[in-house]
Amino acid sequence: MSLNLHTKTAASDTTPHDPRRQGRLRVLNLIRRESQIARIDISRQTGLSPATVTAVTAELLAVGMIEPVISADSLLAGAKRGRPRETLKIRGAYKRVAGLKVATDCITVLISDFEGTALGDFEHALPATKFSGDALADQIMAAVRGACAAHGLGINDISGIGLGLAGQIDGSSGYVHWSSSLLERNVDMGAILATKAPCPVFIENDANLVAKAEQLFGEGRHFDNFLVVSIEHGIGMGIVIDGKLYRGKRGCGAEFGHTKVNTDGAECQCGQRGCLEAYAGEYALLGHANRGRSTPFTDINALSQAAADGDAAAAQTLQHAGALFAVGLANLINIFDPELLILASKNTIRHPLCDQSVLDDVARLVMHVDSPMPQICVHGWGDLMWAKGAAAYGIEQISQLSVHALGKAETKAG
Repeated sequence: MSLNLHTKTAASDTTPHDPRRQGRLRVLNLIRRESQIARIDISRQTGLSPATVTAVTAELLAVGMIEPVISADSLLAGAKRGRPRETLKIRGAYKRVAGLKVATDCITVLISDFEGTALGDFEHALPATKFSGDALADQIMAAVRGACAAHGLGINDISGIGLGLAGQIDGSSGYVHWSSSLLERNVDMGAILATKAPCPVFIENDANLVAKAEQLFGEGRHFDNFLVVSIEHGIGMGIVIDGKLYRGKRGCGAEFGHTKVNTDGAECQCGQRGCLEAYAGEYALLGHANRGRSTPFTDINALSQAAADGDAAAAQTLQHAGALFAVGLANLINIFDPELLILASKNTIRHPLCDQSVLDDVARLVMHVDSPMPQICVHGWGDLMWAKGAAAYGIEQISQLSVHALGKAETKAG
């Protein structure tokens, strides 16, 4: 059975309630979260009846979204006691997704299967740092084609593209209010890419995509309420509430990096002054530390090492940024009271803003009650952090579209 997924907009979290569709999604998401799980355990964890779980998993098996697994131990036990215990897992070969992160100098692409296994990555150099919407779309598609060619695939082998951009983005429509990668504001990137891509393109703020990666494959997979603060060129945040990504009314919420710490302060890349990331974003840290230096620091690790080696100016830059960052994190905990706060960085070496002294300041500044404060987890993803998040988002959206198409096919058959 084939499913028509050629839809140009993201699968919406606000589609009319369909119990059968929601049941399928619950089962599919649980199988993904648990990696492998038996039908009886799906029934226990979802509250769906064993008969319903059997019917739903039969549908998902028929279209190839999941597959059965029988372990060697189960085969051995089955030979002694009867039928072996069968578990279910996501079928990786069902679809391939490309996850893209647009950075200042390149586009990083990660091709992933439906299970989330990386099939290969690719880096597409950019000739400039800012583009018109149409020109950026051309660069994005060139990056996808380059990644496919590098790994022996055609672009039609890709079922969906997850795209991460820095800025204020309405993920439900792909409308970009502002991005540091675009020359102008208010660009309908979703509509532009719909004319150039042969598959659905899902556009989202890059920090939200890191939250999605944490939810599907990372530290947040067993939590319903958590925050992710991403630390790189800028400072971003993703919010997951009751298992769903929170974007705000205009799709522009969770802009932690643009909370104000000094209204007459340093100029931010967004055009305003006094934003947190104008002091704690890596571009700001390096810009401040390199003033008056004959040999500038080239990256955050070099700055951190200089501070550790006794460079007083480098240490002062990091201490000031760390103090402001700690205040911001404490405010987040006081406002949201999450189960978990994840500090996500592409650095596998611990980022200086995640230093224990900063975390100690957070603990000191958080409102104290007679219960432990939320867990703070530091997660160094490596260089592919953003592209992994974009791929995770693409997988989630393709999952929703697949289930939606399955329901439409069922209605038509009925």
